[in-house]
Amino acid sequence: MEEQEKYIRALIELHRGLERQGPGDTDFSDYIISQLPELPTNPRIADIGCGTGAGTLFLADKFRSKVRAVDISRDFLDELDNRAKQRGLEHLVETIECDMKSLDWKPESIDLLWSEGAAYNLTFKGALKAWRPLMAPNGIAVISEIGYFTSEVPESLKVYWQNAYPAIGTESENSIHANSSGFKILGIHRLPSKAWWENYYGPLRDNMNFFKHSEDSIMQAVIKETEEEMKLFEEHEEQYGYSFYMMKAV
Repeated sequence: MEEQEKYIRALIELHRGLERQGPGDTDFSDYIISQLPELPTNPRIADIGCGTGAGTLFLADKFRSKVRAVDISRDFLDELDNRAKQRGLEHLVETIECDMKSLDWKPESIDLLWSEGAAYNLTFKGALKAWRPLMAPNGIAVISEIGYFTSEVPESLKVYWQNAYPAIGTESENSIHANSSGFKILGIHRLPSKAWWENYYGPLRDNMNFFKHSEDSIMQAVIKETEEEMKLFEEHEEQYGYSFYMMKAV
């Protein structure tokens, strides 16, 4: 197994069993949905980069309509299938194991596209370009993206993100990407920092403690990187985070 594959495997293992594989909050998602324009009856929904399906299950329960849940990890999708059965939602969830940039779906086949903390894998601009053809006329996309909340970015923060995610931008820059990709921005809402700590970093830290004595050097490297990420957010949570971009296909 190549080093990159081992790294991804360790990352997945560290996140197994968690409700979320990134920052998020159900009440916040509910608020976002309340701000959207009216959708068709039985909307065609996709959750791209779904992980173990916190967003998928929320959407399926909210709209009582089938959700296509896409992730590259079969482990995460198996967890989602089990959770859907436990909640009696299995008939509303279709799990799809594939690369999110290679969706061979029919054009204009999605009324609501949802993606939390996953677009960065393609870059925000790249994700919009890849997914725009899938949007129905006037379809709605809700995509969260890591970004700066200020144009005055401290040097230490800038250095970290230039290494971790060179495509990171401000909300203004991401809005330009949206407008040039065939979307109209309907609203931008910042995920509260407590959603990072209570719903993601807290549970993740429990998993990190479980693996802290692992002899796997790659797992130890993943844990160290995650600890550095947590420390950075603790110091700079006012200056960067996730913004949810509510957009309409135009």
